Amino acid sequence: MIALGGSIGTGLFVASGSAITQAGPGGALLAYVGIGLMVYFLMTSLGEMATYLPVTGSFSTYATRFVDPAFGYAMGWNYWFNWAITLAVDVSTVALLMKFWFPSIPSWIWSTVALGLIFLINALSVKSFGETEYWLSLIKVITVIVFLVIGFLTIFGIMGGHATYLENFVYKDAPFVNGVPGILGVFVVAGFSFQGTELIGITAGESETPEESVPRAIKQVFWRILLFYILAIFVIACIIPYTSPYLLGSGAQDIAISPFTLVFKRAGLASAASVMNAVILTSVISSANSGMYASTRMLYSLAKTGDAPRVFKKINQRGIPYPALLGTTAVGLFTFLTSVFGEHIYTFLVSASGLTGFIAWLGIAVSHYRFRRAFKAQGHDLNELRYRAKWFPVGPILSFVLCILVILGQDLQSFADFDWQAIMVTYMSIPLFLILFFYYKIKHKTKLIPLEQVDLTRPNITSKKQATEKMAEDVISEITAVTPDDFKQEDDSK
Repeated sequence: MIALGGSIGTGLFVASGSAITQAGPGGALLAYVGIGLMVYFLMTSLGEMATYLPVTGSFSTYATRFVDPAFGYAMGWNYWFNWAITLAVDVSTVALLMKFWFPSIPSWIWSTVALGLIFLINALSVKSFGETEYWLSLIKVITVIVFLVIGFLTIFGIMGGHATYLENFVYKDAPFVNGVPGILGVFVVAGFSFQGTELIGITAGESETPEESVPRAIKQVFWRILLFYILAIFVIACIIPYTSPYLLGSGAQDIAISPFTLVFKRAGLASAASVMNAVILTSVISSANSGMYASTRMLYSLAKTGDAPRVFKKINQRGIPYPALLGTTAVGLFTFLTSVFGEHIYTFLVSASGLTGFIAWLGIAVSHYRFRRAFKAQGHDLNELRYRAKWFPVGPILSFVLCILVILGQDLQSFADFDWQAIMVTYMSIPLFLILFFYYKIKHKTKLIPLEQVDLTRPNITSKKQATEKMAEDVISEITAVTPDDFKQEDDSK
């Protein structure tokens, strides 16, 4: 549910409209299928590593052990920065959504309440985080299923009057609009929509049975993507023409209208706007909740390896890394305050975090490629793997290439116009990552780890059940080893 909830959010509920406007119905579907395929391979790569080595803060740990410690250091801080800034963006978005019902209440009040609520959920226990994510994800899943049912009834004219069938796919320049640049542009939109699915790698370290739950979640990712994204885009494209002035990105003044709202209204559901605003609100809170959890665990992981101040590796009795949680909350609060008092700083921070999610995906692909090659080079049998990614090395190589295309395709127009300011704002994440990488590499003189020297050791205990069984075995062996003489010696010594 966390993997599913992480991939369903404002990208699907709102930004999907801009994808259809930009590339047409056919182009949008093609782009989402391509990115969906990439995400599937990324998740299988992550699943193989997470079941073999389930750790908190997995991305930086895998990059450090399988590629280069400098790469892991840059990956860790990159991912922490990504979610810490996303947390601030989300709490700011909560205020905008609440204005739909309470336009007179100041925005900062709602943002503060949202940040406090997210902090409380994560401070109580990891179970409170998991339960919250489960129910928020369930709301989103039910919404999409209801949307698909109503959408198909509308397409065939059972609801909403006139049946549309596939007429929008041959309307004017459809199905493909703006050619290859249009499709490449939607790759970017689709990529942002799918970000969050990699959270399953972070949660594996605190899952009770990662060797069972992680593969089960990974195996279903492809079908989830197919059902929730491809079918949703298809329904929207069939009912709303790509020239609609209400789709996000088409130049309309009211860009806050969700394509889901438009489809529900077309079917005759008058209260659609209020309901969808509530659903989008739960999506934003879910995103903020996931962001707080992911960035906290990543900061804790960095501290454990000595790449962040030692104070952040402390945990309380409930297993919560409280200093890391407080540090992440402070950054989120600071970033949120800059949106109120210093808009330029806020814009800079948001721009700087723009590509960090794609860089994390790139790191997953590289880490898995190196992991599997080292596994074979050291004489291991693939049957040792509890979960094995399919089509290696096609999966990580395809993911790597598509990630590069998405990163470079963020703003091709700025290169055509030689707009260096736009280029710097859009691609700021790349030099920041490189600065972190080379800083660590020069300071510690690290090198690419030879395949034969890659650390493939794994913990013997991978679940609470196994830990309990091992503890029982140890106790039994100690009891059976005791003799009457041991008691006599004990009494004598006393």
